[in-house]
Amino acid sequence: MLHNLTWDPSPEIFRIGGFALRYYSVAFMAAFVLSYVVMRNIFRREGKDIALLDRLLVYVVVGTIIGARLGHCLFYEWDYFRHHPAEIVLPFRWEKGRFLWTGYQGLASHGGAVGILGAVALFARRYRISLIWLLDRLSIVVPLAGAFVRIGNFFNGEIIGKPSGLPWAVVFAREDSQPRHPAQLYEALCYAVIFGLFIFLYKKSKLAQKPGCFFGLFLVLVFGARFIIEFLKENQEPFESGYLLNMGQLLSLPLIAAGIYFLRYYRDRHAKRQN
Repeated sequence: MLHNLTWDPSPEIFRIGGFALRYYSVAFMAAFVLSYVVMRNIFRREGKDIALLDRLLVYVVVGTIIGARLGHCLFYEWDYFRHHPAEIVLPFRWEKGRFLWTGYQGLASHGGAVGILGAVALFARRYRISLIWLLDRLSIVVPLAGAFVRIGNFFNGEIIGKPSGLPWAVVFAREDSQPRHPAQLYEALCYAVIFGLFIFLYKKSKLAQKPGCFFGLFLVLVFGARFIIEFLKENQEPFESGYLLNMGQLLSLPLIAAGIYFLRYYRDRHAKRQN
């Protein structure tokens, strides 16, 4: 008889005093490193200056962290952070006269998406690069980054799924003894598949020559997958219990709509402007 996996690793790889290196942090860093490697190959393939990519990396990292942090604080825990505004930007706090490193425990993917969009828009304007060209190419690698972030969530035992009787259900011991959907891994797998599909399409199809198509497909597939998987997740905050759809789903809907616009209408309007 098979037993469900009981998941209870420490989220910390090691700790030195008040500083701890967490699996989530490693996954977050791996997301940027591997995305950079793939983007470097894309830049070389299309004859772009690699030095621009190095500058773009800084913009994207900063935009991701700021957007994801603000998104979490504003949409998920505003009741707490409006009374502790310093903790929105500081990765530490003083507790009972003691320095405590907290890191940024609370990052929202929807906020990260908006942060990346803003950062890339600023970058494109400053360096006079086509914004939609950048968004199309970044859309190829962002699903890969998202997969690593969700793996980090799995190590943290957060964003857990609803109770399940399936043989691959996982007991998140720090939560309770109930076998649950490993929703983080479902999401990571979906993003990894989307990344593989995008690499295939980029190399084997002419989709990259159609402005806005990769970006539109990214919005529809990634946030469409997120919308569906949310049905298998526990709500992250108590206030979501009274909603027909949770916050993650509500925030996904306008992004899916934007993706449909880029797939259906943007290319035609762009072609008309070119003529």
